[in-house]
Amino acid sequence: MKVYSIDGITPVIDPTAYVHPSAVLIGDVIIGPRCYVGPAACLRGDFGRLVLKEGANIQDTCVMHGFPGTDTIVEEDGHIGHGAVLHGCVVKRNALVGMNAVIMDGAVVGESSIVAAMAFVKAKFEVPDRSLVAGSPARIIRELGEEEIAWKSKGTQQYQDLAVRSLNTMQEVEALTEVEPGRKRLSFDDEVIPLYQAKQKSGGDA
Repeated sequence: MKVYSIDGITPVIDPTAYVHPSAVLIGDVIIGPRCYVGPAACLRGDFGRLVLKEGANIQDTCVMHGFPGTDTIVEEDGHIGHGAVLHGCVVKRNALVGMNAVIMDGAVVGESSIVAAMAFVKAKFEVPDRSLVAGSPARIIRELGEEEIAWKSKGTQQYQDLAVRSLNTMQEVEALTEVEPGRKRLSFDDEVIPLYQAKQKSGGDA
């Protein structure tokens, strides 16, 4: 990974966290236990402080940044989807920020809430706990059901497991030149499926 100090301030990574070698961490970045930071993520703590609390994940190509004197925080079990941008905001415990969403300065994403993919959460907007928000600018759609929150938590657990798998087994290798006979697939004891499929299986609305 590319880790840089600035003005004498160096990023901190808990030994149980996994940070992909292509991620970039600069300055006042604090990554807690069991976190996962994906490929090409950029955590720029060159103005404000960036904090990932225990069990949080920030996936590939995400960006975290903030103005001077601010804290950008993802609380315990926070889940930040591919390509999302967090700027001077707080994502509360067990919340999910969908792919390519943008969360602006002073915004707060409430506990166990979901920000839909591609949503734009404007500055100072407060997402209530256990809510779904979507759109640009984001608006409150409805309260989340227990099934949806359980699905989110299950997905976050898989990223916590991925941190362990990556620490234990990921290594840089040369690519094969052809597919080997009987090529195995990745297998999981408890596989997470898309939410629409989970709802279909349970007889709910897709």
